[in-house]
Amino acid sequence: MTPFQANPQVRSGFYTLLYKELLRFWRVGFQTIAAPVITALLYLIVFAQVLQDRVQVYGEIPYTTFLIPGLMMMSMLQNAFANPSSSLIQSRVTGNLVFVLLTPISNREFFSAYVLAAVVRGLSVGAVVWLVALLFFPLPVVAPVWVIVFAMLASAIMGILGLIAGLWSEKFDQLAAFQNFLIMPATFLSGVFYSIHILPPFWQGVSHWNPIFYTIDGFRYGFFGVSDSSPWLSLAVVSFVFVVLTVVAMRLLDSGYKMRL
Repeated sequence: MTPFQANPQVRSGFYTLLYKELLRFWRVGFQTIAAPVITALLYLIVFAQVLQDRVQVYGEIPYTTFLIPGLMMMSMLQNAFANPSSSLIQSRVTGNLVFVLLTPISNREFFSAYVLAAVVRGLSVGAVVWLVALLFFPLPVVAPVWVIVFAMLASAIMGILGLIAGLWSEKFDQLAAFQNFLIMPATFLSGVFYSIHILPPFWQGVSHWNPIFYTIDGFRYGFFGVSDSSPWLSLAVVSFVFVVLTVVAMRLLDSGYKMRL
């Protein structure tokens, strides 16, 4: 018996909203979990075949092994963003967002439920990508604590961005623009498929202004013990971005931005 079944009072507020968001993506797991894993594996197969013997990274680390953490993080970022953003835009378009707003739930609980559900989805996709990739390629884990910390922080950041995008977007076109012109370029230009040390100096400098680069670089450090920048610098940047986005999202919620129409 789950806590929701054992005590009806637990079904109110934060727990109910969290349960709804978890159930929302879990019931369509083939679309929300399996599809991103298949996409990541296709990337892995294609890039491994084309670049395996042409790209050297971190000394003796094979390119395919180097690529797996990047694909894991890319999958986590995209799915953590998709969870709250798609939920909010669907609720807005169908008109049932009002039923969430009428419940006795605080803005902090509203924020926490959506972001935590995004983290769970992001970590679930990343874990499945990792497990499936291990069937074909070895992948050591030198510092598992760094892996967990960066996976959770990165998923939380994208969950908050998804929440902000869902609040800002009034229709699916606006959400698609947010994702296609901001999230996707920042993700693909963050070192998912390459080490930034192979880039010209100008583009290396540009990459260091991309916060998503630090999520992937710190995440890779947990696997290999080496990275393009200091893991402590990456942790500081990622933590700072997390705090700033949290403040922004809470201010939007406190002001009722585009929610109380």
